[in-house]
This record gives sequence, structure tokens and C-alpha cells, in this order.
Amino acid sequence: MRPAPPHRQVAEPSIGDLVEAIGQDVSGLVRTEIELAKAELTQEFAKAGKAGGMLGGAGYAGHMVMLFGSLTAVFAMANVINIAWAALIVTALWAAVGAALYVSGRAGWRNVHLKPEQTVESLKEDARWARHPTS
Repeated sequence: MRPAPPHRQVAEPSIGDLVEAIGQDVSGLVRTEIELAKAELTQEFAKAGKAGGMLGGAGYAGHMVMLFGSLTAVFAMANVINIAWAALIVTALWAAVGAALYVSGRAGWRNVHLKPEQTVESLKEDARWARHPTS
């Protein structure tokens, strides 16, 4: 009979190895969270840029329309009514247009959320896990 082979001991990782692995895991988690926050903020900044561009464009277009359109309308209406009344009517019309553009642009800004909701929720979940890693 042959003697039984000696038992092989499985080497357990040292505390230093475990601490290093935890550090790498935490580092990877932080990098992932930062990337998520960047992606969310990029989307929100894009929406903010579009809404801001629309408001800026509306303001410039409104200015040009008011300038040249008003002059044309006032002089055309001056053939029928007093020029002062013509100017007042044209001004009131462009005020209504400006108000409508303002309301539209403001509604666009209400859809912009600069708080990265997914990242905040993910960080809360990570904090809960860190407090109770077994659950």
C-alpha cells in the first residue's frame, strides 16, 4: 500500500492583499460613478444649450423683426391712420410676439435638470451597501 498523499494547503490571501483588492474595487467604483455623472451632466448641458440658443435666437430675431417690420408696418399704416396710432398698434403686436417667445423659451428651461439623478441614487445605494455589505 501506498501512503496517502500529503494534504495541500490552500493559501489564503493575506490582509494586505485583501486591503489592496478592496482599494482597487473602491477606486473602480469611484471611477464608474464619475463617468456616470459626466454622462448625465453632458445630456443636461446639451438640453440647456439648446434652450439657451433658442432664447438667444428668439431675442435676436425679435429685435430684427421689430426694427424692420415695425418701420414697414408703421409707414404702410400711416397711409390710412395717424402715424402715432400706427406705431402704437405695431408696438403692441410685437410685444405679444415677444411674450409668446419668452413663454416658449422658459418652458424649455423647465425641462433642464442639472442634478445628476441617477448618480445621486447610485451613490446613495453605494453608501447603503458600504454600511451593510452583506445585505
